Amino acid sequence: MTEPLLPNDPPAVGGHRLLARLGAGGMGVVYLARAASGALAAVKVIRAEHADSEDFRARFRREADAARRVDSPWAVPVTGADLDAEQPWLATAFVPGPPLQEAVAACGPLPVRSVRYLAGALASALGAVHAAGLVHRDVKPGNVLLAVDGPRLIDFGIARAVDGTALTSADLVIGTPGFLAPEQARADGTELGPASDVFALGCLLAYAATGRPPFGSGAVDALLYRTVHDEPDLDGIAAPAAGPGPESRPDPRLALGTEPRDAPRDAPGPAPGPAAADLVALLRRCLAKDPAERPTAAEVEAAVAEDGAPGPADWLPPPVVRLIADRSAAMLALPDIEPTRVDAPRSAPGGRRRFLAFAAGGLVLAGGGGAGLWAWRRNGSAADGPSARRWTLGLQGDFSGPTAQVGRAQERAARLAVEQYNARGLRSFELTLRTSDDAGRPERAAAAARRLVADRDVLAVIGSSTDRTSDAALTVYEGATVPVLTVTNGRTSPEQGQSRMFLRARPAHAYAAAQVAYALAAAGPRRPGIIQDRADETTAWTYAGMAAHAFRQLGRPAHPRVVPASLGDGFGPVVDGMLDAGVDAFLYCGPAVGAARLARTLAARRFTGPRYAAEPAFDPAFPRRAGAAAEGWRVVAAAIGPGAPGTRRFADAHRARFDAPPGPWAAETYDAVNLVIRELERAADGGARPEPRSLSRPLREARYEGVTKPLVFTADTGEFDSPRGVHLHEVRNGAFHHLGPAPTSPPGS
Repeated sequence: MTEPLLPNDPPAVGGHRLLARLGAGGMGVVYLARAASGALAAVKVIRAEHADSEDFRARFRREADAARRVDSPWAVPVTGADLDAEQPWLATAFVPGPPLQEAVAACGPLPVRSVRYLAGALASALGAVHAAGLVHRDVKPGNVLLAVDGPRLIDFGIARAVDGTALTSADLVIGTPGFLAPEQARADGTELGPASDVFALGCLLAYAATGRPPFGSGAVDALLYRTVHDEPDLDGIAAPAAGPGPESRPDPRLALGTEPRDAPRDAPGPAPGPAAADLVALLRRCLAKDPAERPTAAEVEAAVAEDGAPGPADWLPPPVVRLIADRSAAMLALPDIEPTRVDAPRSAPGGRRRFLAFAAGGLVLAGGGGAGLWAWRRNGSAADGPSARRWTLGLQGDFSGPTAQVGRAQERAARLAVEQYNARGLRSFELTLRTSDDAGRPERAAAAARRLVADRDVLAVIGSSTDRTSDAALTVYEGATVPVLTVTNGRTSPEQGQSRMFLRARPAHAYAAAQVAYALAAAGPRRPGIIQDRADETTAWTYAGMAAHAFRQLGRPAHPRVVPASLGDGFGPVVDGMLDAGVDAFLYCGPAVGAARLARTLAARRFTGPRYAAEPAFDPAFPRRAGAAAEGWRVVAAAIGPGAPGTRRFADAHRARFDAPPGPWAAETYDAVNLVIRELERAADGGARPEPRSLSRPLREARYEGVTKPLVFTADTGEFDSPRGVHLHEVRNGAFHHLGPAPTSPPGS
């Protein structure tokens, strides 16, 4: 859907009159625009802060060159570009239809005849991509737009020349989990080719035909594992007598890819007919693990070409056609074009409110060490008082379970921020905090979330205390359109990327994993060893896998070992084997209890080389259980430690209020609450109380300098978008001592 232009958006770009915003991402903003010819276009403009970066310009230039080389009626064409402008831009033809993902979510799986037509058109587009010497590398439902006359393949942002350089800045897992090939999932340096796109096409077509990804859903590491090792789930592909309608829609969780792979399904539908059986056979060929066994794009196109296939006028069932018409009408229902309004900059609270600054004794208040600027209302007077209804912030966490120390620390920090705001003389509302305990148990997380969203005064939520409980609660907040910010969850999942309400106020585990590898590499080991403890399956896998990849890129291949969850104290044989192999440094990826066992084992062997642990070990239980054996260990975490210079004012206020130092993740929670408060103040212009759904976009577009790090997000996904935020800690005298930020680049770079 389109969104209004912001006051600081330009009125025109390269002869295109800007009409609305289509979206924003890490590289730039995409606008709906009208060219001088009158044709509508999607214009992508690099953000001002990136325009001076030669790396970004080079990446954008390669994206434009890639898109220009593709000649297909089923690929959106480039209509103009200026790559040397102060802010480089690229224009493509505008397709007003919805993405395939939205159509399947709203109308259910497509009938077989529609999927076959989709296969032919997209295979033709990929054939053109491959003929241009490119590999798309991100063929997924969100990158296919539906129009009445056929689909369109979009987004060549991570395309790669078959014999050239990737457009991405990091050589990590490229593509979208659930819609990528095994060779992409392994991220082992294997060259990707056209066969990788064909595998992704097979995933996309299976999704269109069944309403669910063929390798299930859930945590990214589980998706990648199943992509590499499991057979695809193609059950239920059939040719229904009529197009999908309300009575045949699947559970929306299936279309959104949120149901676990092993969840029960409805009774099986009718047996596949000949056309469906042929489609299943084709999909199995596309989804072969061995790239050499997959058909080419041209062979896929030929396989679905037959007499009687639907034409461009009737290739979609009526419900999807109606969705396209409705979406097109909504996106093109533009107001009369007026000159772009120039108002206060986005950095001024309230947007359209006047910012009053006084040279002496002025109205500039620092919020608990943060950079919160507070303004008067337009008439120059203070707010008349709180509104009749309460303005409430929710906090979901573990207040009674195994991670209660984190939940209670977050609650204290949130209460401190709320109390500091309510103590200010000039404020637009009175804020209250409501908590909901999930006890750290995923099976209780959704119920805890429902308790919060049932209160219509709750405008946004901070939560939850763990990766698993945060993920389990997300669908509740998404369904209720209540923004939810996580400060602890570093595990990525497709559900997060599809959510409109999710914001991650911390770096993901994958980035932290690279940074711990850089830190360990700086210690100069010749043969680093990595231990992945399956007692913490998903997070440990992420850290171990990404760290191993980073070591390979540094030219220091690691010696990895995976230990079972039931290993207990039996680290001795594992350690002995690694020491015999020449390992001179250890990186442990697993929970605190395992880190303590390994620390005791290494101490018994008198090993004094570098010893590092991933974030799950950032828990007081590690030094408490390990005792003296933990001394000198270093742990990486996206949490800042007590005593860090930037957090001293917050820590002093915390001690004064609670007679105790702040606990783990307290400062990060304090920042997240103050960000929400700032955006609520901006939304309170004139005293009106905002709807929760209206806060998601301003929060995602916010730039807030907190006491721990800048809070910056990718507007389209809500992902944290700053290189800062990962920290190193060393165990000294039985406690974690903050060393400073973890390195963001390899040693010597």
